[in-house]
Amino acid sequence: MTNSCIFCKIATNEASATIVYRDEQATAFRDIHPVAPTHILIVPNRHIESVNKLQAQDEPLIGHLFTVARRIAKEEGIDQGGYRLITNTGIDGGQTVFHLHLHLIGGQRMRHPMG
Repeated sequence: MTNSCIFCKIATNEASATIVYRDEQATAFRDIHPVAPTHILIVPNRHIESVNKLQAQDEPLIGHLFTVARRIAKEEGIDQGGYRLITNTGIDGGQTVFHLHLHLIGGQRMRHPMG
């Protein structure tokens, strides 16, 4: 954990959020600025700055984040209609919180183009 990382604080209950899932590896919570009816952030509990900081030993954790996303999508009732998973990396990629996270977005038809 880093002292100033809001996602680390949410994962350790030092900051409030609407938690929808938590286990020993990951925490998921509703985005405070949703872009769709369902907009949930899924974060590893351990601080990893971005995709660029992943190590080979993180592969099981990353797989777990996607499994958590699938589970939440089903619980939210968006698994059959479809949803989008997004990970932003770096400033040009749109990353604003430098703690790796997945955006689970759904509940409406997604629009294109994405960029």
